[in-house]
Amino acid sequence: MVAHAKVLFLCVGNACRSQMAEAIAKAVAADVIEPTSAGLVPFGEITGPTLEVLGERGFSADGQYSKPLVPEELHASDLVVNMTGRSGSAIFTESTPPVEDWDVGDPFGFNLAVYRAIRDQIESRVEDLARRLRERAISPGIPLESTKAD
Repeated sequence: MVAHAKVLFLCVGNACRSQMAEAIAKAVAADVIEPTSAGLVPFGEITGPTLEVLGERGFSADGQYSKPLVPEELHASDLVVNMTGRSGSAIFTESTPPVEDWDVGDPFGFNLAVYRAIRDQIESRVEDLARRLRERAISPGIPLESTKAD
């Protein structure tokens, strides 16, 4: 049995990217990822285009909502996936779980084509993370965070 990694997906507003990652992880990686998401400055809602492009691929954000990053959630995580556009080392100055920086553009305010492209990038990255976690379960010496550069 594969252990679940508690993965916190972080972006700026917790309205687009991190919500997409959480919904996608629930759908394609529930066997290895226990996802949650947060924002540095939460927008307060998940945007309509985010929900629309998730629905196009059969992903659901039911039960998800825009929320701030809180220390308890951060420290309960096994991995933080940072999609804020800033380096994790610039955001986190204290001891944190491993941080993996994903260079994913922010679709907020753009058209559906941009949202779709970002969704597809995030889906690919979530699938890669799930693959690495499954491999790690077989070979525990594999590090949790990615060693490849974005």
